[in-house]
Amino acid sequence: SNVTLFVSLLVDGVRAGAAIYKPVSGERPLWDFPSETLYRREVATYRLATLAGLDVVPPTVLREGPFGPGSLQLWVGPEPADVHELGAGVIDVCAPRDVPEGWRVVLRARDDRSIVVLCHADDPRLAAMAVLDVLANNADRKGGHVVDRGEGRLAGVDHGLTFNVEPKLRTVLWGWVGEPVPPRLLAAVERVEAGLHGEGRATLADLLDEDEVDATRRRCRTLLRAKRFPGPGGHAPAIPWPAF
Repeated sequence: SNVTLFVSLLVDGVRAGAAIYKPVSGERPLWDFPSETLYRREVATYRLATLAGLDVVPPTVLREGPFGPGSLQLWVGPEPADVHELGAGVIDVCAPRDVPEGWRVVLRARDDRSIVVLCHADDPRLAAMAVLDVLANNADRKGGHVVDRGEGRLAGVDHGLTFNVEPKLRTVLWGWVGEPVPPRLLAAVERVEAGLHGEGRATLADLLDEDEVDATRRRCRTLLRAKRFPGPGGHAPAIPWPAF
C-alpha cells in the first residue's frame, strides 16, 4: 500500500541508528481508507500504544524526509542484512503435529493433500498487542509484523491500515477469543478511554478525523464492558492475506 524505505539516522554526519521511512508521496490509493493518511495512522498507533502504557510499538514520529513528509519509525532488532526469517518466531504456519506445546491454534486449513495450522505463542506480550489491535482496529496484523526488538521485548510494526470507522480487524492473533482480558490490559484500555477526553483528545485528533477518534473511544468502551477478547465479526475476512 505504500513505499517503505530503510534509512540511516545521522547525528552530526555520524550514523546513529536506522529507521523505516514511509513518505505520503509513496502511498497507493485504497478504496476503504482516505487517501494520503496511512503515514499518519502509523504515528497514531504509536501514540495509542504510549497512551495505553503498552511498549509494543517502536517510537514513530512525523518527519520531513527526502521524499516529503511521512512517518519515521525507529528500526528495532537486527538490521536487514542479518534477518534470516520473517517475524519474531512466535507466530507460525505448520503441520498439526509441529505445533509447539502450549501454543494457541487460530485455524486449520486443508487442501487436497494436507492440513496446515496457523498458531501463535501463548505470550502476554502478544496478548498486549492483540488488545492494541482491537483498539486501533488494525486491518493487517500479519505474522511478519511482529518482530523481536531484543531484551525480551516484542514490537508490532506496519500500522498503516488502522483506525477505520468500520469494523476492519484482521489479525493472526485470534488465540484468546472469548477469554477474559487480563486486568493489566483492561487498565491499559481504561487509560486510553480516559485519555481521549478533553485535552488528551489531541493525542490522536491531529492525526485522525474526529469520527475516527470517536470510534476508538467506542471500541474502548465496548471492550471494557465485555472484558473478554472479541472474536471475528463475520462481516469480512478475519485473517489478513497472506498471513505472513
